[in-house]
Amino acid sequence: PDAALVSQIKDAGVTILSSATSAAEAIWLEAHGADAIIAQGYEAGGHNGWFLDRNSSDVAGTFALVPRIVDCVRVPVIAAGGIADGRGVAAALTLGAAGVQVGTAFLATPECQSAEIHKQKVIAANGDETTHSTAFSGRAARTLTNEFAREMADVAQWPDFPLMNAATAPLRKATAQNGTGDAFALWAGQAVGLARAESTGDVVERLVQEARKLLP
Repeated sequence: PDAALVSQIKDAGVTILSSATSAAEAIWLEAHGADAIIAQGYEAGGHNGWFLDRNSSDVAGTFALVPRIVDCVRVPVIAAGGIADGRGVAAALTLGAAGVQVGTAFLATPECQSAEIHKQKVIAANGDETTHSTAFSGRAARTLTNEFAREMADVAQWPDFPLMNAATAPLRKATAQNGTGDAFALWAGQAVGLARAESTGDVVERLVQEARKLLP
């Protein structure tokens, strides 16, 4: 948002968090009013948050990215991407993160509102079957590989986000309802093999306890 809107948001007491996939993006976000930076590594599930022009192959993994961002900004850094157990939490905090953002570990919880087929695929996954696909929404996002992602992998040009997201919505809904998930957006990070069918409270408690055992 422009500076005037950011000022209004901050004057209202709202904390601004935004994702960076590089040190340059983190510096830009801090300069433009972000109160904390989410260091989003390449492992993260769902949409990749890069916004400054560069070669997409330059996107760093979480545990290479976190210390680089910690060293170049003054605001707190939150690690995101590939963190689904206490080992990941402890590693992120050791590298200087003030906290972690976890997504995939919660996908199979009863509180998660995703489709049942999504939860089933997450639990069945071993972690080796994710890919970045633009075919679901028009913007690169990490998903479990399914028939639609494979068939569209070689297509280079897509309508801009969110036009493609609207165009594929009926297809995604149909394959959620028929129980195949063949064209459903099965968002998941590379740590999906660590996800369990637990309650949200159990996931949080497990991550905290596992991390505490590893930290001084």
